[in-house]
Amino acid sequence: MSEIDPKIDALVPSWMYLPDISEKWGVEVTRVRQMVKEGDLLAVRRGENNSLQVPAAFIGDEKPVKGLVGTLTVLKDAGFTKEEAIEWLFTPDDTLPGTPIDALRENRGTEVKRRAQAMAV
Repeated sequence: MSEIDPKIDALVPSWMYLPDISEKWGVEVTRVRQMVKEGDLLAVRRGENNSLQVPAAFIGDEKPVKGLVGTLTVLKDAGFTKEEAIEWLFTPDDTLPGTPIDALRENRGTEVKRRAQAMAV
């Protein structure tokens, strides 16, 4: 894996390591790794140790934020790379308003998925 795009690093305010996510959710770190592998969570290599990290905004109390997994599937089907999906989720959209990830966190996932599907056409 290559170094993360500085633009994405600037868009995402905070990141979490996989072991921290597993601790928060009370699951084995292998379960979190499996979610990354299956595309239910997006992780990129970053930092001094080039370790896998997930945008903290993706992480709910016990699982990924509601609507995130479905949105990631739509974006992947639309041909988005991991980095492009993260960039899209963290880029402000005046019509939402806010960023798509903020809308997901505020339980406005229908609007986010609608926009993602429109981009897939």
